[in-house]
Amino acid sequence: IATCLVDTGSRMDEVIFEEFKGTGNWELWLDRRLSEKRIFPAIDIARSGTRRDELLLDEKTYQRVVLLRRMTALVGQNSQNSTEPTELILERLGRTKSNAEFLATLKDAV
Repeated sequence: IATCLVDTGSRMDEVIFEEFKGTGNWELWLDRRLSEKRIFPAIDIARSGTRRDELLLDEKTYQRVVLLRRMTALVGQNSQNSTEPTELILERLGRTKSNAEFLATLKDAV
């Protein structure tokens, strides 16, 4: 496990980050704008992920996660509010009792 501080303006920080990035299989990006709005977990969903998540999930769940990522990317592209995708996901998660139930609702959103 490694952590790196990025967007510091330091070229050395960026070089170290790029070296670590090539060795990892999972990245979790935190978003300062979300934490400033007191939205937790302050995870940048679009930038976070696993390289081989298809090996961790059954096919149906994997396809729903892919759909979720696409929807998140589209909302992010069409919004001036960079935190909107995460806020929408958290709001919808709050209306369900489990992650499985949340993912099942995605078919209704398409």
